[in-house]
Amino acid sequence: MQNTHKADIGIFGGSGLYSFLENVEEVLVETPYGMPSDKVFIGEHKGKKVAFLPRHDRNHRIPPHKINYRANVWAMKELGCSTVICPCAAGSLQKEVEPGSFVIADQWVDRTKGREDTFFDGPIATHVSPAVPYTEEIRQMAIAAARENDIPVHDKGTVVVINGPRFSSRAESEWFTKMGWEVINMTQYPEAHLVREAGMACVNISLITDYDSGVVAGCEPVSHSEVLKVFSSNIENLRKLLFTLIEKIPAGEYYGADKVLEHSRF
Repeated sequence: MQNTHKADIGIFGGSGLYSFLENVEEVLVETPYGMPSDKVFIGEHKGKKVAFLPRHDRNHRIPPHKINYRANVWAMKELGCSTVICPCAAGSLQKEVEPGSFVIADQWVDRTKGREDTFFDGPIATHVSPAVPYTEEIRQMAIAAARENDIPVHDKGTVVVINGPRFSSRAESEWFTKMGWEVINMTQYPEAHLVREAGMACVNISLITDYDSGVVAGCEPVSHSEVLKVFSSNIENLRKLLFTLIEKIPAGEYYGADKVLEHSRF
C-alpha cells in the first residue's frame, strides 16, 4: 500500500510523550521490515508537519530489546522526514550530570546484542560510518533551544546503550563511569544509526532521570518508578525544548545526511 502522508520532522518518544502533539491524524505506515511499534501520529507546528511515533507503542508494551527499530526508522523515511529527533529517558554516569538536566549527546557506545541494526544485508556491501553519529547542525539547534528555555543542558556526552530490559549491575555501572561516558540508555542503538543509514539528519535529547546504579552519587540504585517520577516532573521542559527545536529546524534540509551512501560503498 502506497503511503500518501508526508512529514518534515520525525520524533521517536519514550514514556510520557504519547500526547506530545494535539489534533493529530493517526497513520498506519507499512514497511519492508514489518510493522512499526504503533501508528504514526502526524500533526502540524508552526507550518511544519511533524510525525510522532512512540517507540515502545502508546501503551508501553514493547521492551527496548524487542523494538522493531528498522520498521520505525523506515516509517519516518517513508513519510519524507529530513530530520529525526530521538528524545529518551536516560541515566547519568557522572556526578556533574544531574537528574533533571538534559544531555545533547554527540557519541554513542553500543553494548546491545542480537538487534537487527542495519538496512544493508546485501547484495551490495555497504559500510555506513558512525564516526559522527549525530548531525552537528541539529545538535547546536537543540542546545540553543534548551538554553532559550532556561533548561539545564550539557552540550555533549557519550551515551552507552545497554540491551535491557534490566538495568546495570553496580560493577557494570562503575566500569562505564571509569570509561568516561556520561549517559546510559536502552534505545539509542540501533535507532540513531539506522536514521543515519536511511539518509536522515539525527539528534538525541537525553533527559537525565537518575544516577544509574547509584555508584557515582552514593545513592540508591535506579528503579523504574523513580525514572517515571523524574521524567514526569520534567515533561514540560522536554515539550518546550522540542517545540522550540521544531521551529528552528529547516524543513527539507538534510545537512548532507541524504548523501551518506556516496561514501559507504566501493
